[in-house]
Amino acid sequence: MPTYKIRGINVEFPFEAYECQIVYMEKVIQSLQEKSNALLESPTGTGKTLCLLCATLAWRKSLGGFSTGRRAGAKHSEGLLSQSQEESSSLPTIIYTSRTHSQIRQVVQELKRTVYRPKMVVLGSREQLCIHPDVSLLHGKTQTNACHFLCHKRTKRHCTHFPRVSEFVKSNPSLGDEPIDIEDLVNIGKNNGPCPYYMSRELHKVVDILFAPYNYLIDPGNRKSLTIEWKNSILIFDEAHNLESICAEAASFDLPSALLTSCISEAQNCVDIAVSRRDNLNDKTYNPDNFAILRALLLKLEKRISEVPIESKEMGFTKPGEYIYELLEELNITRKTATMLQDTVEDAITLLEEDAKASDSQKTKGTVCRLESIGDILKIIFKENGNAHAKNYRVHIQEVEVNSHDTVKAKKSRIFSWWCFNPGVAMEEFAKKDVGSIILTSGTLSPMDSFAEELKLKFPIRLENPHVISDNQLWAGIVPAGPSGHPFNSSYRTRDTADYKLSLGNSIVNFARIVPDGLLVFFPSYYLLNLCIDYWKNMNGTSTNSSTIWERICKHKLPVVEPKQSSLFPQAIDDYMAKLRDPSINGAVFFAVCRGKVSEGLDFADQAGRAVIVTGIPFALWNDPKVRLKREFLDQQKQSQRTGPKVLTGDEWYSQQASRAVNQAVGRVIRHRHDHGAIIFCDERFTKPNHQSQISRWIQPHIKCYSNFGDVVFTLTRFFRNAAINCPTRQLTQVQEPGVKSSLGKFDPDKFLKPLVDESHSIESSFFAEVKRGSIFKQPQEILPANRSNLCFNNQKQSSSLKCTNDRVLEEKLIRRNEVVDLTKESCSQLTAPYFVKKRKLVDDKHKLLQRCDKSCSGPVESLPQGKLSSAQGFSSMQVKTETSLQTRTSQVVSSETRSGVSSCSTSGDEEKKGSNFLIQVREKLSDGEYNEFVGFMKALKSKAMKIGQVLQSIVKIFSAPDRLSLRQRFKDYVPAKYHSLYEYYLAETDDSPVDL
Repeated sequence: MPTYKIRGINVEFPFEAYECQIVYMEKVIQSLQEKSNALLESPTGTGKTLCLLCATLAWRKSLGGFSTGRRAGAKHSEGLLSQSQEESSSLPTIIYTSRTHSQIRQVVQELKRTVYRPKMVVLGSREQLCIHPDVSLLHGKTQTNACHFLCHKRTKRHCTHFPRVSEFVKSNPSLGDEPIDIEDLVNIGKNNGPCPYYMSRELHKVVDILFAPYNYLIDPGNRKSLTIEWKNSILIFDEAHNLESICAEAASFDLPSALLTSCISEAQNCVDIAVSRRDNLNDKTYNPDNFAILRALLLKLEKRISEVPIESKEMGFTKPGEYIYELLEELNITRKTATMLQDTVEDAITLLEEDAKASDSQKTKGTVCRLESIGDILKIIFKENGNAHAKNYRVHIQEVEVNSHDTVKAKKSRIFSWWCFNPGVAMEEFAKKDVGSIILTSGTLSPMDSFAEELKLKFPIRLENPHVISDNQLWAGIVPAGPSGHPFNSSYRTRDTADYKLSLGNSIVNFARIVPDGLLVFFPSYYLLNLCIDYWKNMNGTSTNSSTIWERICKHKLPVVEPKQSSLFPQAIDDYMAKLRDPSINGAVFFAVCRGKVSEGLDFADQAGRAVIVTGIPFALWNDPKVRLKREFLDQQKQSQRTGPKVLTGDEWYSQQASRAVNQAVGRVIRHRHDHGAIIFCDERFTKPNHQSQISRWIQPHIKCYSNFGDVVFTLTRFFRNAAINCPTRQLTQVQEPGVKSSLGKFDPDKFLKPLVDESHSIESSFFAEVKRGSIFKQPQEILPANRSNLCFNNQKQSSSLKCTNDRVLEEKLIRRNEVVDLTKESCSQLTAPYFVKKRKLVDDKHKLLQRCDKSCSGPVESLPQGKLSSAQGFSSMQVKTETSLQTRTSQVVSSETRSGVSSCSTSGDEEKKGSNFLIQVREKLSDGEYNEFVGFMKALKSKAMKIGQVLQSIVKIFSAPDRLSLRQRFKDYVPAKYHSLYEYYLAETDDSPVDL
């Protein structure tokens, strides 16, 4: 395993690191050594998580040994800790957070790939970890209260798992020494009895690294429950691109009238239950008067909200954040009474749960208590440190349309909100705790200035990493106008016009034809998505074409539309994947929206996403109350600040939020080292420097602006043709992951399409990796090209390449003259789809045997020097210059291959024996390393994992030593006949110049 010395720290990495990975790890270690905060952006596929883990754990290891073997529950006073364990207990704890549990699961899998084995644990909620048959069915505060009740109850109904935790962790000191996940904790609990939830809580006190979702740090209640030495601790926020919005939302609340009405109803239920218990059972545990007071206060609040004058439905009612204390004080809700109200709410939740269990009602089992929201709201308003945070808030009351389908009828449909416009309110708590470093990382943090300014933290260490891909793996272009020349602009001034929708539709028809396999099309909003699709379904776009635009799109790719309802999304994903796997069609197109589920966290690797089209800049609705107030809040801060750090203006924030949504969407296309794809920006506003500068740094060098649509079609077509030759493409297969029964089972968005990504591709090419692992083919028929069988006459496998190549020549002629044509018109029969997009058809021609249109031969041939091509034997037949010479040369190749095919028929036994003898001699002449390399090249030649020219050139070099020249000549027998000329060219080239071995 390679070891890299970075800033004095020895970092062991699972494989040979790329330059960008070393730079990333250097920034991580710099942040840790200098106790500085860091913003680190590195595109998906660059091994970001692995770099983060290795660098952080290597730094931590340099300070002292890990806490492996340290027993949870052991204390210094008990004399049970060794000196090394005492030292490790005083070292900083690493807290690694991500957005979801499924993302944490992937991080733990990455940890298993490293050599580092710190003491670790994953924290989860009771919903993930509880194994009690009844409590596991509950949710939220109801579940928490039921858990507390059963854990401390000394009756037959008490929880049997909780008491076993302490003894189990003490008798298993190695627990957490190896990477364990939530599923592992649950299995331990089910097999051995201890509660997984409290087991993780016990373990987290002694770990070196703790994994948890964001809310364990951002939510004050969860944060308070952690027994961690915060001073000098390391906080890592992975997938942090949404952190600012998550922080702001966690500190805000919305109280709709319908929810408030439900809370009043629950408070009345509590009064009735408490009175019934007192009168019938003489149970005075709960005082009904307290619930009556709670109900009365909620009724007053409902009345007060309904009386607020709202002059404009669009503007609503807005006041500064401090106004909320004035409003509540009118209802006698102050900091002093709020504490008593919170206690009453807690009692109400417990009482309702007890009553539900006593009634044994399946209808009420597992339901969420609405009163829980009132307790959460009081905690947000009345924080421990006073009311100073209110300056970052705005009070807003708005009227909304009543949903007739609601089961709960509100008296007035209003929403009472207290919105936080400073995400730094949540993050400043960590600064007060004197943590060592805060590292925020993601594939899309750009633009970084707004990100740092929003969180109100200093981030002196920043990185915008490039990608590890080559230039020929990404096409990125700005397309300001469509085929007709009408400009693309999705702003509200032009998006409703027929010309815009027509031009966009015709462009997507062309892109659907050019792009192979999966195509993603992102709209700024659901409104524009539905507007365009409705238009395309009813308009044909041309006077001579009877098909609608939608029908013409379907002719090339079957469409799937992202649904607004979350419950329908899994089926949409399954539908998209089914279409991609259907061999009878040319792929699928997924119409989606920026900031939607498709744009967030899903892996559209390889064929699942060969191109992304962004149809506009997804600015938020400017008249949305929250957006409007946020812009006003920032502008007021800007005006009031004369000195100090830079503050964003409302317009800057508004623009950068849209750019970040674009970066998230376009990040779907390149998902690993060997992936390739295109990013198409269909809006003229992207030509402006201020918008281009906010696109992710790794994309910017690839972006080109095109003045006409013809250039776009030509360069994009050429890109995918070259990619089909140079970039190996994996089969699109559904690989089952552990714990996932099928794609139609429980939907996990973070796992979607993950099996389609070959993780080894982010390290090195697959055949080299297998050679290094020793997983290589041993039989000659498994590594030598099936030359003779490929040349045998087989009517069922012939393909018409002549028409394909003729069409390509004609098409390129038209496009070169900048004749912008709708390549999907029914009348345009002279043009066909690119050869790598069209589905191969079986032809039965009894008179001619046409040459097979082989994708891997054109690349190396066209790249050879012009002068040497003519000297290579038979090479003129492989060049394509004009339509006339094309037909002649094709017939030459056909006749040549036909003769070769007839003359080369021999028994398979003789071929196998001959191949075995050849391999024995190769094995004798080559070293172990050279032989493994040779086998790798053979496998690549057979599977077409590399360009044929690269393979042949490498083989020639391997056999260039004087004692291997006979092997070099004999190897020609195993080269497909159509590549003999190419092989001879490389032989001649090697003979003319010394070979560097």
